[in-house]
Amino acid sequence: MGKGCITVTKYFLFLFNLLFFVFGALIMGFGLWILFDNQSFIAVLQESSDTVKVASHILIAVGSLSMAMGFFGCIGAIYEIRCLLGLYFTCLLLILIAQVTAGVLIYFQREPLKYEMSNIINTMIINYTGTNRTTEHTWDYIQRTMKCCGWTGPGNWTENILIKNSSQNLYPCSCRNESRPGTDIKDVGMCDHLSQELPIYETGCVTSVEKWLLDNCGVILGICVGVAVIELLGMILSMCLCKSVVQEDYTKVPKY
Repeated sequence: MGKGCITVTKYFLFLFNLLFFVFGALIMGFGLWILFDNQSFIAVLQESSDTVKVASHILIAVGSLSMAMGFFGCIGAIYEIRCLLGLYFTCLLLILIAQVTAGVLIYFQREPLKYEMSNIINTMIINYTGTNRTTEHTWDYIQRTMKCCGWTGPGNWTENILIKNSSQNLYPCSCRNESRPGTDIKDVGMCDHLSQELPIYETGCVTSVEKWLLDNCGVILGICVGVAVIELLGMILSMCLCKSVVQEDYTKVPKY
């Protein structure tokens, strides 16, 4: 390979490593969002399921590793260090294999994951009191913004302990359909209605959640494909540059 080609390959590899560093930061940021968010559907699942917590820690670890690899890949490309380029290629290959494996597992575990999610939500609805500021208030927020009630429908709330043991016509305030007549409108907790015909939404939130996932599926898939393409290009460029470097020259490495 000519000197000009080596230079072009080197700076292209540097650019891809820079992009890889940025993608790693995005993945780590997504993991941190899952871990600390308390205003979305994720917060409800996280409070009751160790799976979501483990997934967030894995994302943070993968993002941190990707950032470190991007940094070392940049150093290996600019200063043409074969051992760093070889290590970078090996790590990229392992990460790509891990990503494909994780994607396959999630695809084939769709039904068990959906069943676990359903159990988490139904358990939360049964024990709902309106005082838990993390999961219960987040679920109230979801029902208000998505204009839905219960997981599969309003009937899920008939199993709630407070509603079952009350002589009043109680219903969750966040299920309140504002287009129907009535005056008692609150964001959280239980509300009382004079008649048994409750002014609530008739659709379950599972439909709204699935619609949200379908609407954002293209974005999620696009990010995954983008990361995979960058990884493949990084592997190709690192091997090309590694073969072009005749011997190590550690004098190029800056000393601090």
